[in-house]
Amino acid sequence: MSTHALQEWQDWRAQRVAGVSQPYGPLALAGTHWLADRPDGRIEGLPGIWTEEGDAVVLRADAEEGLTVDGRPAAGAFRLGQDAGPEAVRVVHGERHLLVLRREGLWAVRDYDPAAPARRGFAGIDVFDHDERWVRPGLFRPYAQGRTVQVPNADGQRRGLGLAGELAFTFEGDEHTLQVAVEGDGSLWAVLADATSGTDSYRFRFLRAPAPAEDGTVTVDLNRTLLPPCAFADHFLCPFPPPGNTLPIALRAGERNRIVH
Repeated sequence: MSTHALQEWQDWRAQRVAGVSQPYGPLALAGTHWLADRPDGRIEGLPGIWTEEGDAVVLRADAEEGLTVDGRPAAGAFRLGQDAGPEAVRVVHGERHLLVLRREGLWAVRDYDPAAPARRGFAGIDVFDHDERWVRPGLFRPYAQGRTVQVPNADGQRRGLGLAGELAFTFEGDEHTLQVAVEGDGSLWAVLADATSGTDSYRFRFLRAPAPAEDGTVTVDLNRTLLPPCAFADHFLCPFPPPGNTLPIALRAGERNRIVH
């Protein structure tokens, strides 16, 4: 085994643990509250009145409720758009960051709490041992036209998953393919399951690969198969694998499960 490759993987592991366990990382997500389900604008456990008004969320708050907007005590009505991420929210309550989210035309408020039980109980990420056999040459084959498939999500709803092509790689002489999305930076993203899913690993996982070269070639490092955000908190909307993305092999590579105290 290459010492350099192993060290890079160990560094990646350390960065992953640091990322998920940071104060406003995925372990801190304590709730996703859809405003369409709350016509009175009240969210249990959170102050203020939150209502959908066209292309924005309007928060109405009293000074004594302890909310801040843009770093100042909130008193009155505030028009809010979608936040960029949990570190860049406009609304804060104590240590909690209240993120405004829009998904498929619906608005929600996500409650990120550094004191969330999942974050307090986190003890690391269980992984399969690094194995250079799982670093495979791959080929991205784009579709002539992108397609959207309906897949179940972790919250029980079905939503569209955009797919741009397939990623092919071989393992022990057999070719395997995964339908993938292309991210804004050109990198590839797949939602997959395999013969270990639900037993030796979480029920499904994510795989990310760098942007392919012009001829479609790309290195697929399956040692970096990821747990989805919903493996860390129940309030994410992770899509399940689309049809065809369940590998017939035991992918004993990458992250397996969250470890709790």
